[in-house]
Amino acid sequence: MFKRILSLLLLVSLCAPFASKADEGMWLPMLVKRLNHADMQKKGLQLTAEEIYNVNNSSLKDAIVQFGGFCTGEFISKEGLLLTNHHCGYGAIQSHSTTEHDYLTNGFWAADRKQELPNEGLFVDILVRMDDVTGKVLEGIDNNTPEQERAQKVSERMQAIAKEAGNNGQYVSYVRDFFNGNEYYLFVYERFNDVRLVGTPPSSVGKFGGDTDNWMWPRHTGDFSMFRVYMSPDGKPADYSPNNVPYKPKHHLPVNIAGVEQDDFSMVFGFPGRTKRFMTSEGLKLDVDQLNKSRIKLREKRLALWKEDMDKADATRIQYASKYASTSNYYKYSIGQNDGIKRMKTVEGKQAEERKFQAWADADAQRKALYGDVLKQMNEAYAVIEKYNLGSVYLNEAVLGTEALLFAYRMNALNSALKAGNAEAAKKAAEDLKPRAEAFFKDYNMATDKKVFAAKMKFYSEDIAKDQQPEAFKKLVTKYKGDFNKLADYIYSNTFVVNKQKVNQFLANPSQKQLENDPAFQLVSSIMENYATNIAPKLAEANAKLAKANRLYVAGLREMNPNKVYYPDANSTLRLSYGSVKNYKPYDGVTYEFTTTLEGIMQKEDPTNEEFVVPAKLKQLYEAKDYGRYANKDGQLVVNFITDNDITGGNSGSPVINGRGELIGLAFDGNWEAMTGDLVYDPEYKRCINMSANYLLFMIDKYAGATNLINEMTIVDTNSPGPADAATANVKAGDAVAPQAELLNETVKEANEKLRAGKTEFKIEKKKGDARVKLQVKD
Repeated sequence: MFKRILSLLLLVSLCAPFASKADEGMWLPMLVKRLNHADMQKKGLQLTAEEIYNVNNSSLKDAIVQFGGFCTGEFISKEGLLLTNHHCGYGAIQSHSTTEHDYLTNGFWAADRKQELPNEGLFVDILVRMDDVTGKVLEGIDNNTPEQERAQKVSERMQAIAKEAGNNGQYVSYVRDFFNGNEYYLFVYERFNDVRLVGTPPSSVGKFGGDTDNWMWPRHTGDFSMFRVYMSPDGKPADYSPNNVPYKPKHHLPVNIAGVEQDDFSMVFGFPGRTKRFMTSEGLKLDVDQLNKSRIKLREKRLALWKEDMDKADATRIQYASKYASTSNYYKYSIGQNDGIKRMKTVEGKQAEERKFQAWADADAQRKALYGDVLKQMNEAYAVIEKYNLGSVYLNEAVLGTEALLFAYRMNALNSALKAGNAEAAKKAAEDLKPRAEAFFKDYNMATDKKVFAAKMKFYSEDIAKDQQPEAFKKLVTKYKGDFNKLADYIYSNTFVVNKQKVNQFLANPSQKQLENDPAFQLVSSIMENYATNIAPKLAEANAKLAKANRLYVAGLREMNPNKVYYPDANSTLRLSYGSVKNYKPYDGVTYEFTTTLEGIMQKEDPTNEEFVVPAKLKQLYEAKDYGRYANKDGQLVVNFITDNDITGGNSGSPVINGRGELIGLAFDGNWEAMTGDLVYDPEYKRCINMSANYLLFMIDKYAGATNLINEMTIVDTNSPGPADAATANVKAGDAVAPQAELLNETVKEANEKLRAGKTEFKIEKKKGDARVKLQVKD
């Protein structure tokens, strides 16, 4: 029997310690006990720090995985069942899709373990431990150490520490720098390579809203897919084998379907990608005025040309679905980021911070000697980077963003082996290319790529300074009189890299002469060689100068503000953020509620627009209001909700966890008004968009009928603490440092005693000074 707390009222004259506010920061789990735990308890956390992160015993960290190196996933059963986003599993879903078995359009659900689909190359990393190794890395190094010597020693020590921790290949391990090279941490993982697709909704659910709704709120997307991790029968990581068995995680997340309310505690656990929140104003201006504008221009053209052909043929649509989704995501992000930085006056805010820093550094002779020149050094470095950085952007977005040139470039290792006369290395390089060629041609349309090539090469010719372009490229442009369609005709008619049969013949008997005479290989090689010779060295020199200045700047900031607790930039390592379920006001007179429901999907339905098609069965369930136990108290089915958790790319697929350590949602996006997240946190607008656990289980159970998956999960349908939970509610005994905390502890203790004594209904009222607590429990 569960007891339901009807009300818990805490009134104090100074209520700030308990007030809910947006919480900036992506925190290292191993430091939560020291830096964050007390604040998290005040917001509603009922777990100990050890239940969040523990090396020797199971904890929340054991339920979280890095999915494929680019997303997050979490275990939701003791049988290795893994949950992540639909867009994270999209590549795997697409790889199994054909025009005969179109899982992208129709979805897929394995009725039993034998039907689960293996995915070559897909892996998950599970954290074993993290350690602070700053002392080992920086031993004997100080600010007087020459920069080149420092860099060499740091690199060698990072590699040595990681190698030792890897235990002869047992673990995947690496050392990452934090606070721009002021601290270093070791991460040790177990990597599992047998990850099988278990279930996915159709794209009309998993991508509902498409590009139109991407990064937007209100949202109505069922962005999830399910996999299972397998291990060898003796419990170790192993490559795919039909003899493998489901992985037994040390911890899995119960799924709570009691729903969410405004200001409920929320925690996001995952692997955020990269943030640059210590970047100075000159770096921000470079990102806005040069990098983002270029990426927007180049990706917009590529997307338009892809979409044109995808709309003409289902085969092309399937081939380019995953590539299109990935490119589109950050195309739109760049637009939103630029808008947000201007709205928030982020550059102006950084400039004010820099003036304060300079004044602080100049006020003391010792500080001035160490920090006084830091901003000047950074600005000089950025001036050089601005001059040459487009060459780097266009190399990735225009040159290697053309599929034929990228595939030709991947033959460079083979060419090097052939040129060196190393037959064994050449044979291995050719063998390594064979599966890549198979995957390349499976999702390749030459006519589409040819159009992209012509457009991208035109941009490259127009936008890159002529003295930074290779002579071979400029001669081709002159030869075809600036007609890039004719240039494309020449390349694609004469290269073998766009023809599957010719590529297979070449790899069976590779020839240096054939490769070096190939026009696509010649073109990409000339551009890469020019970049390596004329651009990369200048960027490397400027970036080395910038790295040193950044390291000193961050060290100075922390020294200047000794009472401020800083968190490091995200760098694809496991982090925790905490906050609350929270609505927001994007414009004057407009308030966005914190949840959306199935009703909103029906309001958006448009059968003529592929982004807003609603599956027939979902419509039937809606019309019958057949939501089962997944409806809320008002009989509605919540689809998505928002929190103010601090997230960024890489957090896709992260679990949203309540105060008791239960899954309440799945993070899948950020909101348009706060696209500045990689560069600066916006406390007013920042929101994390999540799929509700209720919609997740509704889709698995009522829509897909996959009760086999429902039956292996631990499902919770209450928010109320039982006797064992009451002892850990909010503020623990011994932690109380204020009268209101002591009063809350006494109330919890008395409630615990009554619950253990079998009391089913009772009230407790207590007063102490200006604080007052009222607690009511009803059966």
